Amino acid sequence: MVNLIELETLVNDSKPKHVAIIMDGNGRWAQQRGKMRVKGHHEGVKSVRQVVSSALAIGIESLTLFAFSSENWRRPEAEVSMLMKLFMTVLTREVKKLHKNKIRLKIIGDVSAFSSAIQTKIAEAEALTCNNTTLTLNIAVNYGGQSDIVHAAKQIAIAVKTGEISLDQIDDKMLGQHIAMAGQPAVDLMIRTGGDHRISNFLLWQLAYAELYFTDTLWPDFDNIAFEDAIFNFVNRERRFGGTGEQVRAILIKQQ
Repeated sequence: MVNLIELETLVNDSKPKHVAIIMDGNGRWAQQRGKMRVKGHHEGVKSVRQVVSSALAIGIESLTLFAFSSENWRRPEAEVSMLMKLFMTVLTREVKKLHKNKIRLKIIGDVSAFSSAIQTKIAEAEALTCNNTTLTLNIAVNYGGQSDIVHAAKQIAIAVKTGEISLDQIDDKMLGQHIAMAGQPAVDLMIRTGGDHRISNFLLWQLAYAELYFTDTLWPDFDNIAFEDAIFNFVNRERRFGGTGEQVRAILIKQQ
């Protein structure tokens, strides 16, 4: 098991700038213990605190957490209602702590589906933390990767229709500028807890060159040590971005 001091040394030059996490397994964690699913979601908040704390210590620039997908509305009404109440509670209780640690909070996804009270809390939290720079914490709520790309395409289509740009100007760079978190580093590492090996419509565009890390650990059991182990795994992988290992090594030698 790698300790934090050793980890910080290892990731000095090769640590990920942006880590995204699918926080899966809250319900199963609770069911395995004979508890209601809501207990798993509450325990999952503790894991969020630990992971955010580790991300700060390691020096990661952006951390994106998949809290509620656009498909999660299909869950039982009682569970969805509970998740909304929990989201409201977390926004109320945790934002001051984020601000104290100079963490910027960004909510990505379609928030128009939420109650006016939640939308107000989101706006207040983002406004309070907007100038913080130690870490950007993105929370994906009512988010879907396909919808994200569709939204970007619509924005570009409007610009073409109004004559602001021509069809020949459209390329992957332009589309990427209209995708959620366009102003942040590309996702380097995507972690999924809970044992499933799927992306589940999460950050489809942003994960183009990300390393994927899957673990059987259920989210409430995913603590700071588990997070640090995932980062350690990342820095020991050879990332080629479409090139060969020899090309990457040559670039690294040149930079030394």
